[in-house]
Amino acid sequence: MKNSIIVLVAILSLSIAQAQTQKPSGYTYGTKEVAKSPFTLEELKLLQQSMLFTDEDVKYLKMSKDILKDQTNAILDVWYGFVGGTPQLVYFFGNKTTGKPEGEYLAKVRGRFEAWILNTADANYNQDWLNYQYEIGLRHYTTKKNKTDNAKSVPVINYRYIPALTIPVTTTLKPFLAKKGASAEDVEKMYNAWVKSVLMQSILWGQPYMKKGEF
Repeated sequence: MKNSIIVLVAILSLSIAQAQTQKPSGYTYGTKEVAKSPFTLEELKLLQQSMLFTDEDVKYLKMSKDILKDQTNAILDVWYGFVGGTPQLVYFFGNKTTGKPEGEYLAKVRGRFEAWILNTADANYNQDWLNYQYEIGLRHYTTKKNKTDNAKSVPVINYRYIPALTIPVTTTLKPFLAKKGASAEDVEKMYNAWVKSVLMQSILWGQPYMKKGEF
């Protein structure tokens, strides 16, 4: 219960911050601050083929943007509620000394999480997108965990939980895809495209966790 309250405080704090700035704190997509991914666009295409990710999935991700763009706060409320109520997940946002969730850290991450929803729906798989997947992976791993937000949290997110979150993230998103009158068939295709995209991204975020040549 305490964790859920702290997450709620983080949500309220972020609302105030968003009223003062258009760009989420620490959001560096498409900037020179982001290193080039060691994983190439050609390798990305092979990964997509292996996942049966096609142009149709791109089409339905793009379709989802108009449906989701004004629902992002409600979606994040659901996702943050899940994380806040799951001890093994909120742990990664906790102070490394006290174990208590850091509200400011959660709030800053939330702003970038909102941008991530829109970036996922854009389905624009260019070099900037690929570079930022590598950056996100570094921020989950010991290389850059906590550094973006000057947080005093635990030093790494255990990788096993990253792909696992594909299921709660996409399952809870599906009702939002159905809220704007899309046909049941289109909702299902948008949902399937989101499952593939979230899994693909979580795979890419694992690159820093592996030795050279293993990924």
